Amino acid sequence: MAVLYGKEYSKKELMAKIGDISQIAGVRLYQLSDGNQKGTDAVDFRTGSGFAFTVLPGRGLDISYAEFNGQPLCWRSHTGEIGPAFYEPAGLGWLRGFYGGLLVTCGMTNAGSPCVDEGKELGLHGRMSYIPAKNVWADGEWQEDDYIMWVQGKVHEAVMFGDNVILTRKILAKMGESKLYIHDMVENRGYESIPHMYLYHINGGFPVVDENSVMLSPTKTAIPRDADAEVDSENYFKFQTPTPEFSERVYYHDMVPDSEGYVYSALVNKQFRQGQGFGFYVKYLKSQLPKFVQWKMNGVGTYVIGMEPSNCWVEGRDKERDRGTLQFLEAGEKREYNLEIGVLESNEMIDDLESKIKEQLK
Repeated sequence: MAVLYGKEYSKKELMAKIGDISQIAGVRLYQLSDGNQKGTDAVDFRTGSGFAFTVLPGRGLDISYAEFNGQPLCWRSHTGEIGPAFYEPAGLGWLRGFYGGLLVTCGMTNAGSPCVDEGKELGLHGRMSYIPAKNVWADGEWQEDDYIMWVQGKVHEAVMFGDNVILTRKILAKMGESKLYIHDMVENRGYESIPHMYLYHINGGFPVVDENSVMLSPTKTAIPRDADAEVDSENYFKFQTPTPEFSERVYYHDMVPDSEGYVYSALVNKQFRQGQGFGFYVKYLKSQLPKFVQWKMNGVGTYVIGMEPSNCWVEGRDKERDRGTLQFLEAGEKREYNLEIGVLESNEMIDDLESKIKEQLK
């Protein structure tokens, strides 16, 4: 049963009070049409709890925006949504359409810095987030007394005489909840083994990220990627005010999972509004995503913290291959990933999660 406005409702009770479910919650599919956004399909979700977010089937079924009661969860860059036709694959061209948002997926065969790997020139973070999804289905239905909403589709990355890999993604939410669920299945439909690099670029912004905010995580070690990240590295989890000429700091975390194999990481601001906390968490299985990258960018305008569960680091595919850590998908192999992202709307919820994380580290 859905909990709405502090009360629990059955399907029969709720539907007696409204004309259509869209009065409370639902999904809406539409297309952006202005400027270089033109042709990008989008789906808006409202769960009825105050939680709302936008999925872009036109950009790999990633999540371009999320809010709770009008308070944004994610950072948004000044590029805005860019249509897939404007993708620039070489070098750092990926950044020209990096809108930030709650989730941008990096991969599926390449993630991280531009490089040359076995003679192939690879741009930043791969192609997936610029590929429009096919077979898109956005809908909702009652399942007994729960109303479930979803969007699903397939993202196909392929080249003649080369890779043939497909992602089947479903993003789901439940009426009355302030969380979403992502289920991904990546499949190598080719006949040869291919590299597989996969990273969830989850981007927190103001007011979740502020000078009083912190990242909560069951971190055993946090290794600076480079000299920039070594600056004040002991405070990797603390954030400062927007700072001119701030150089991004990237940390490689070794996380301790709970007894069920899950890792929880969160961005939280306990002093958001008159002492009332606010933030969000990500939950994932370490067996699926053994690595975690933190992107600390406290610059002016570029004021963002990235929580990035992954199966790789971000120095480029060539470096991953040289280290012997590059993962592969064999012919016909499938790889499954499951994530949950949810709102922390009070200090009580933040304290509960913080206690759980501290317990994991004992």
